[in-house]
Amino acid sequence: MTAAAEDRTLVLVRHAKAEQSGYDADHERELSPRGHRDATEVGRWLHAQGIGVDEVLCSTATRAQQTCEGVWSAGCSEADVHHEHRIYNASAERLLEVARESDADANVVMVVGHAPGIPVLASLLADGEGSDRAHELMSQGFPTAGVAVLRFSGHWSDLAAGVARLDRFHVARAGG
Repeated sequence: MTAAAEDRTLVLVRHAKAEQSGYDADHERELSPRGHRDATEVGRWLHAQGIGVDEVLCSTATRAQQTCEGVWSAGCSEADVHHEHRIYNASAERLLEVARESDADANVVMVVGHAPGIPVLASLLADGEGSDRAHELMSQGFPTAGVAVLRFSGHWSDLAAGVARLDRFHVARAGG
């Protein structure tokens, strides 16, 4: 099988719930107690789905980095994490540029970022293709700790609008 025919999985995660006040800078906001629980739930869900991650592209914002930590603490296989300043408050187009630079050897890449970039990118890439149920769920909103799992075939550099299929969408919420 050639690399061009390889199936790729892109996992788009909106960071978990962050504290709303008490910070002078948005970039430094930390996860709320619920956010920490929900981030762990993202990891549990990914693990339960059998999704192991090869590479992570994570916003430099504190809440995004803490979301990654929660994912790993729940048993999702820990990956090569790259903290990328271009993801912080990025547009879907900027996020697409970053995702296209993923390691050629990585079959599963996770991007942890922010709204509206992450939700818009998921819609842009799938353009209605994939699971009707996943599209229906995503159309109801992409809240914090939302996870979109997209699949496509090709090189990361080939990632473009409409080339992916939305396989699953999940909002991770810890019970209690």
